[in-house]
Amino acid sequence: MLTPEEKAEIDRELTQVPVRSAACLEALKVVQRARGWVNDEALHDVARYLEMSDAELDSVATFYNLIFRRAVGRHVIYFCDSVSCWLLENERLRDAITQRLGVREGGTTADGRFTLVPIQCLGCCDKGPAFMIDEDLHVEVEPSALGAILEAYP
Repeated sequence: MLTPEEKAEIDRELTQVPVRSAACLEALKVVQRARGWVNDEALHDVARYLEMSDAELDSVATFYNLIFRRAVGRHVIYFCDSVSCWLLENERLRDAITQRLGVREGGTTADGRFTLVPIQCLGCCDKGPAFMIDEDLHVEVEPSALGAILEAYP
């Protein structure tokens, strides 16, 4: 069931669109911000609220790689795997991250602290290799700096 706060935030989004279904991506973001991810029950509730079918809304949710349809860690690491970062040797950094966290791309650490998500581009091609943790961008990262960066995210 959607909370009153989620409904109020979705209602604000509805004032910006001509039809209810046009707010579907923003509604999914509302739920994800509140809950960390969008499970099947939440997807069903949002679909009903927006007068959509579950299948219609799920097709939107699964198209966008920043809508999580399964549980993720407290912090999400978006690791840039674009050709620009590859040219700047992002493999060294990716290997250091996966080794330190003990997970592969798409995985979540055993303690639920981090999920590692590859992403096509972070828009800072001149400053790679790069990654984001939650909404914090880290650029020109050397593998030796990784420990200090990760420690800032309990």
